[in-house]
Amino acid sequence: MLVTDNLITLCQANSIMQTLSEENYLKIIYHLEKQGLKKITVTAISEALNNNPASVVDMIKKLVEKKLLLYEKTKGAKLTEKGKNIAVLVVRKHRLWEVFLLEKLGYGWEEVHDVAEQMEHVQHPELADRLDKFLGFPQYDPHGDPIPKANGETAVTYKTLLAEIEEGKSCRVVAVKDTSPSFLQYLKKLDIAIGTKITLVEKIPFDQSMIIMIGKNLKTTVSRIFAENLLVHE
Repeated sequence: MLVTDNLITLCQANSIMQTLSEENYLKIIYHLEKQGLKKITVTAISEALNNNPASVVDMIKKLVEKKLLLYEKTKGAKLTEKGKNIAVLVVRKHRLWEVFLLEKLGYGWEEVHDVAEQMEHVQHPELADRLDKFLGFPQYDPHGDPIPKANGETAVTYKTLLAEIEEGKSCRVVAVKDTSPSFLQYLKKLDIAIGTKITLVEKIPFDQSMIIMIGKNLKTTVSRIFAENLLVHE
């Protein structure tokens, strides 16, 4: 079910009632749901947040009491409609701030995530909409993740990995799965960004590494792990 403008507005007006930690939990559970995890367990949340299970259990109880989360041991955690609205708004602000930091303040794409983590919790009922308009209504953040609109809708999420491309085929980078600074810095060193053309020259059977052509000039070998963290479109 898509969230509506009215629900987002209500969420914006009342989101100050949620703590930063509560918003982070809702956001993580939202991401786990979007990844298609059938059962979101305490362990899954604990690993995603790098937090101890006892703290996760305590927070789950708080979120259930606030009617932001449903939880059964046999079924795991699931966001309520209200919880999802809050999570979507936090994600929306985070990804818009990433675009702002990259395009307007000159941050590198390996830097924007950590800064946006802090800015996503800024509370103001019109902030996300004004920022969206100022940036020209971008559909994707600097890492290729879709930015939720005010009504909760998102653009197409790309799922094809470079590792799945056939030899001789060309593609363009549309997103990254691994948004860690080390991976993004490596991509920057190779002059790979969103939109970069890559041609798969050869797959090496021995270790599944790949020889790729980046643009028209740079030929290099990358690992299987590298290829499994780059999302592309043929």
